[in-house]
Amino acid sequence: MSDAVKTDITDIYGIDVFNDTVMKARLTKAVFRKLQKVRCEGGELDKESADLIAHEMKAWAIEKGATHYTHWFQPLTGTTAEKHDSFITCPTTEGKVLMDLSGKELIKGEPDASSFPSGGIRATFEARGYTIWDCTSPAFVRHDESGAILVIPTAFCSYTGEALDQKTPLLRSMEALNTQALRLLKLFGNTTSTRVKPSVGAEQEYFIIDRKKYLKRQDLVFTGRTLFGAMPPKGQEMDDHYFGTIRSRIAPFMKEVNEELWKLGVPAKTQHNEVAPAQHELACIYEEANLAVDHNQIVMQTLKRVATRHGLRCLLHEKPFDGVNGSGKHNNWSLVTDDGINLMDPGSTPHENLQFLLVLACVLKAVDVHADLLRESASDVGNDHRLGANEAPPAIISIFLGAQIEDLMNQIIENGFASSSLEGSRLETGVGSLSDISKDATDRNRTSPFAFTGNKFEFRMVGSRDSVAGPNTVLNAITAEAFREACDRLEAADDFPSAVRSLIREYMTEHQRIVFNGNGYSDAWVEEAQKRGLPNIPSMVDAIPALVTDKAKKLFSEQKIFTDVELEARVEVKYEAYSKAINIEAMTMEQMASKELIPAIMGYAGKLASDIGALKSIGAGAEVQEAVLTELNGYLKEAYGALGVLRDVTAEAHAKAEGREQAVAYRDTVIPAMEALRKPIDKAESIVDKSVWPMPSYSDLMFEV
Repeated sequence: MSDAVKTDITDIYGIDVFNDTVMKARLTKAVFRKLQKVRCEGGELDKESADLIAHEMKAWAIEKGATHYTHWFQPLTGTTAEKHDSFITCPTTEGKVLMDLSGKELIKGEPDASSFPSGGIRATFEARGYTIWDCTSPAFVRHDESGAILVIPTAFCSYTGEALDQKTPLLRSMEALNTQALRLLKLFGNTTSTRVKPSVGAEQEYFIIDRKKYLKRQDLVFTGRTLFGAMPPKGQEMDDHYFGTIRSRIAPFMKEVNEELWKLGVPAKTQHNEVAPAQHELACIYEEANLAVDHNQIVMQTLKRVATRHGLRCLLHEKPFDGVNGSGKHNNWSLVTDDGINLMDPGSTPHENLQFLLVLACVLKAVDVHADLLRESASDVGNDHRLGANEAPPAIISIFLGAQIEDLMNQIIENGFASSSLEGSRLETGVGSLSDISKDATDRNRTSPFAFTGNKFEFRMVGSRDSVAGPNTVLNAITAEAFREACDRLEAADDFPSAVRSLIREYMTEHQRIVFNGNGYSDAWVEEAQKRGLPNIPSMVDAIPALVTDKAKKLFSEQKIFTDVELEARVEVKYEAYSKAINIEAMTMEQMASKELIPAIMGYAGKLASDIGALKSIGAGAEVQEAVLTELNGYLKEAYGALGVLRDVTAEAHAKAEGREQAVAYRDTVIPAMEALRKPIDKAESIVDKSVWPMPSYSDLMFEV
């Protein structure tokens, strides 16, 4: 009989979340209604209501074992930040303490803004910044090695009001999109929907390796990826890991991850092995974008924390191993009203659904006009190793519509209207005991960076470590702009049905170049995209300037999402992050090569030389040993020369002026020097006796979990 404890998801789901059910039970009806109004319409809570909510939140958290609370925010580091304060207020005359959380403490915190990336907005001597409670994302109690902590999701702004985080622009973009989407719905006679929210489902890819082996690799510890490593005899070419049986050591890890996430109200749904050895995926059910962003951060933190408990290590880097697929994060995005209408659902007769066709046409326009900005939203140092490498979408933005929707577009462009829609057929297996099933009207395309998948778009370029806040902020912003421009014209039209058909045709005709249903991995597509005038932006350094083009500044300022100052600051933060990341990788390579790898190669070469001398002293042949030694000495010489070059170019890049000039230097000189150093050492690893190689190999890391 199994000793496994049965988990009833319905019993544990959300038990550590201060959600609406808890608040309805603990707050007065009047205070709960006030909170709901602020959530939906904005505004401020009065002091009495805020104090009551804070008191009940504190009491509930203490019942859960919490001793501290934290304002949990998402600075421009790509991760989260938190400072813990106990509920202790002051000692009593009896030598005891009072426990409290005021409304002011709930709503406002004060971390040091100068210690986080700000792009110059905050100088070292200008430390004040504020965290502000995001009441649209529920507080929760997190249980970990430090005990139980009440976690309060917040935004993070500077003393002068600029957004220093990922959350604030996302919330601004959601408000902008809601305003314009409601205008569009009103044109079609919708008077019941009062809010339109972007709905997001994030699919998280990650690698799991043994923690003891991880700690023996400086490159993994300091950079999150392997900077050296020869490929094992087998990689992913047999396709046997994808959707394969989950290993016995990984299964209990996944089980605990799910249970922790469910307790925190994170709707973890799907888990499976991914393509590369030791690679896996976890996907969540769709929810409001703000919650999806917070929950994805919780997912990444939980994967790391639970892995440690199991003697494992979770790698979230986009390319931890060379030679096998890296990890991404598929961002599934749609627009849903508060009364359940999905604006991206084509319905059973898409050719007759003018509202869907207008939404689609606006998305085509938005993505085409702002392809560079959407590409930038997925830019990351690690993602440069993945995008365009026949394992992930290319660095060229295009939209896959599928056969059915592309056929509608072609009909509209040619005739001004669509008279029919392609329908799915029956799939016949040829096996009597298997039921024939209905097929979708279109296939899927895994090479497309932005694919329509039935009732949503899947943005597949996002890096596995990245917050999905940035991409969704951009998607919301560019769509809001397209909706606004369409509504401005249609609201002034005398004949709405005629005007909307004309506008749909116009947008589809002008922006059809962004649609591509073919193989995004092919060289032919790169050539075709160039002919179409689509931007091909291969690296993060090339992508960053898209943030501060005139059209980007106009987009964000008109939607009140970013000021010019905030955009310029983000540019500086991103250039600095890129340079620092490459500098750390280069220094790690130098240290590993000079202190571990080159000495190991020299030591083995010395042993070979000694063996050769011993064999010759007794008149025996040593031709094989001499050949191996000659080959090894060649790699040793090449590696030593490459090490010197890497040191020189790293120093030169580090001396450049901070910003774009320095980032370009790291990309153009340091990265090639790193590749030149890796090449001979990886070849030497294939020759040197495994017992003297100073760190775990790719085989050890990927196959021995």
